[in-house]
Amino acid sequence: MEAYLLDWANLLLRWVHVITAIAWIGSSFYFVFLDNSLTPPEDPALRDKGVGGELWAVHGGGFYHPQKYLVSPKKLPEHLHWFYWESYSTWLTGFGLFTALYLFNAGTFLIDKSVFDWSPPAAIGAALGFLAAFWVVYDVICRAFGQKKNGDLIVGAGVFVFVVFASWLACQLFAGRAAFLLVGAMMATSMSANVFFWIIPGQRTVVAQLRAGEKPEAIHGQRAKQRSVHNTYFTLPVLIAMLSNHYGWLYQAPNNWLVLVLFMLAGALIRHSFVARHKQLAQGKPVSWAHAIAGTLILVVLAVWLAPKPSAVSAQPVAAVTFAEVKAVVDQRCTMCHNAQVQSKNVALHTPALIQQHAQAMYQQAVVLKVMPMNNATQITDAERAVLKRWFEAGAPTAP
Repeated sequence: MEAYLLDWANLLLRWVHVITAIAWIGSSFYFVFLDNSLTPPEDPALRDKGVGGELWAVHGGGFYHPQKYLVSPKKLPEHLHWFYWESYSTWLTGFGLFTALYLFNAGTFLIDKSVFDWSPPAAIGAALGFLAAFWVVYDVICRAFGQKKNGDLIVGAGVFVFVVFASWLACQLFAGRAAFLLVGAMMATSMSANVFFWIIPGQRTVVAQLRAGEKPEAIHGQRAKQRSVHNTYFTLPVLIAMLSNHYGWLYQAPNNWLVLVLFMLAGALIRHSFVARHKQLAQGKPVSWAHAIAGTLILVVLAVWLAPKPSAVSAQPVAAVTFAEVKAVVDQRCTMCHNAQVQSKNVALHTPALIQQHAQAMYQQAVVLKVMPMNNATQITDAERAVLKRWFEAGAPTAP
């Protein structure tokens, strides 16, 4: 029952997390598009009001005319909509999901003893340390170099180097699946921390100055804008790191840290292509696809690199697999988590009928994706996976 209830918590947290992430990423993408698509206002009255850019758009049967003020409007409206709960809700549900799945089952999900053999409490502490340490280092880099000459370039290079190091270190300490997710989580934590510690406080300061009749300081908006731009470049790398846990051939690959880094780099380059495209279209310039092409080429290189090697064809006929052989593999490697008492993911494999019922899932998870057993905790061998493969491809018979 405990495993069943944990699955429900996992499902509901994952559902809410995806919903809030869509809302956050959607609003982020929209405002980045808006910022880079604004054109100077043609109406002198708008310029007199302090409007620095405008956009006419049509959507859903209506016309919209968003405007952006250079610093702030001369008079602040009574009702002001804030964008922050999308960020906070995404982080809170994500951390809840991470706790329910990875921290609560650290011995299974965080630890791969063939990578690094340590206790669950130590692994949990290190995982939480990753989230905090990345934010601290990233924030220090931004504070130290963000407002200096060529600050954006220096910050970008510094953060990239640290992400590469963190990716390498995570893959030396944690199970591959957990390492990929943890790298995504540490970047997502910094994204939400940017909103909590910099973007919203800066905006609150400007609003308070306006309501007090004071002239707002532009630095608050500049800092908030810089952190917001960082967030948009983190978005696609974070998404691929999060989605990777569904694909065992990614996080189980040799030099898996480099696989992760290249995937995230491709995502950042493709995101930059869209950001630049919005600006170039607004300025009437030819659209450059160089960054999108570079990102796509990285993905092509990864696809070729990670392609499965063709297996050698034996000249001798392969003997048919008996169900007794299959059951021996299942009993030794699978029933620890899939039995009458513990039915992880509501799957039990302790009888021939249940093994046949779940044959498709076993083939998909243990043979094709190789994600089961989780982190290969029961040390299933390639030869045993081959037994399951030949049995399934022969029709998954249970007769002796």
